[in-house]
Amino acid sequence: MDPLDIISNSEKIIPYFQPIFSADEHRIIGYEVLGRIILEEGTVESLGPFFTGNDIPDEYKIEVDEIVTRRALDRFVLSEGEGLIFINRNARLLMVDHGESFLQMIQEYQEKGLQLSRVVLELSENSFNGDFEQLVHVLLYYKTYGIKVAIDNVGGNIGELDRLSKFSPDILKVDLSQLRNDAGNKIYKDILFSLSMLARKIGASLLFENIEINYQLQFAWLNGGRYYQGYYLKPPASDFLPSELLKDKLREKCQDFIRYEKKHLEAGYQFAEELHKKINGMISQLKKPAEDFDQLLHKLAVTFTDQCFRLYMCDENGFQVTSNILKEDGDWKVHQQFKGKNWSWRPYFLENIIRMRINKKGLLSDIYSDIDSGEPIRTYSYPLGNGLYLFMDLSYEFLFEEDSLLY
Repeated sequence: MDPLDIISNSEKIIPYFQPIFSADEHRIIGYEVLGRIILEEGTVESLGPFFTGNDIPDEYKIEVDEIVTRRALDRFVLSEGEGLIFINRNARLLMVDHGESFLQMIQEYQEKGLQLSRVVLELSENSFNGDFEQLVHVLLYYKTYGIKVAIDNVGGNIGELDRLSKFSPDILKVDLSQLRNDAGNKIYKDILFSLSMLARKIGASLLFENIEINYQLQFAWLNGGRYYQGYYLKPPASDFLPSELLKDKLREKCQDFIRYEKKHLEAGYQFAEELHKKINGMISQLKKPAEDFDQLLHKLAVTFTDQCFRLYMCDENGFQVTSNILKEDGDWKVHQQFKGKNWSWRPYFLENIIRMRINKKGLLSDIYSDIDSGEPIRTYSYPLGNGLYLFMDLSYEFLFEEDSLLY
């Protein structure tokens, strides 16, 4: 639709509301406001292309944005319902007047009964090229009034985690569209996992959007998503919905996810326990416990040849005391150049050493990408005693065959 037609038919511009569901209560906790326009034939068309079009004047976008927002707030205040209202703004357009008009409009509705703590400014800032510090200042000023800040499309802006944290956002919105196209995209999953760690550290909640299939909902649940949004749950609509509309469905889904996750966790713990018993039995049968460590590793490699592809030993400070015993073309080879290397810099290394020393039990790592091959692997670590620890890298082929361990 031509931009001039939209401006000249402003009476046909209407707000739509897409519900946002919570992971803890399984109910609607708010709505994102989306712009729509009623065409002559009575159909409703999204204004998304209007707001994202590069050839549309900024003053047009600002005018239509205000129309949509005011009509949405009119409906929201009259509804006297609970929950949050998410209002979209482009960071560049917001800063045209340093955010003053937006705040004035929100304060105007505060006089009509709107609680500012229920307003979430959903900001798209990935194309913002202005004064970044000024933008941060404006957002922090908004927060003094109780207005919450959500940063949109974080999945597409993941390379600037430090920049994101400076906004002190209350909510990070993560687009899961890419996960639909490639459910096995390991790199993308790792990026989103890093994002969940960032959200936890800065005290922000994760909102996963564009959930269109069950797998995406399960992924959001597994990766710390507090809020969910998408057509799989409910599409945008012209009216507000009963808050507990999907409570039973989401509760059932949650129980399915819990059972699935517990099954994988139990499989991992059971496998680690079996490895512990086997290795413990082998070590106790050795006539010469102080024999050459490389020989010990070779015996272990032969025993677990169908499960692992690399073995080595370190002391409790992370210094490698053996060679690497590595499977190459089906045969075990010794790589002496790794002896003496230190691995204490690896994430969780020293933490796991302390856990093994205290509990006197082996540990099975989560899935991660091997530095050399890039393949997904897991590592089993075992306390040998006398300050020594065995590390056994499990092959992708073995994990794939087991299925329950490839997770």
